[in-house]
Amino acid sequence: MNIDPADQMDSAASPAEMIPFDVRHLSEQQLAALGVAHIAYVKPVMVNGVQGFAIHAADGTPMAVAGDREVAVAAVMQHEMMPLSVH
Repeated sequence: MNIDPADQMDSAASPAEMIPFDVRHLSEQQLAALGVAHIAYVKPVMVNGVQGFAIHAADGTPMAVAGDREVAVAAVMQHEMMPLSVH
């Protein structure tokens, strides 16, 4: 899985050096960015009258449309992301 080096903690940092944060106080931009590189949502859609499955980034950005759910999930996993279903 591709991991952004900025997301990784410095293994030499002690717990006293780590800065805690309260997720209840995230900005709208910070909340939108959570999981963008790691999570993709799969949801059923109609495109030109044909049933398909849309793939969206965690921030809602459309990424692709597949003909069936299995193909959509496989595409997400192939890009080393975790697929989540939206109903």
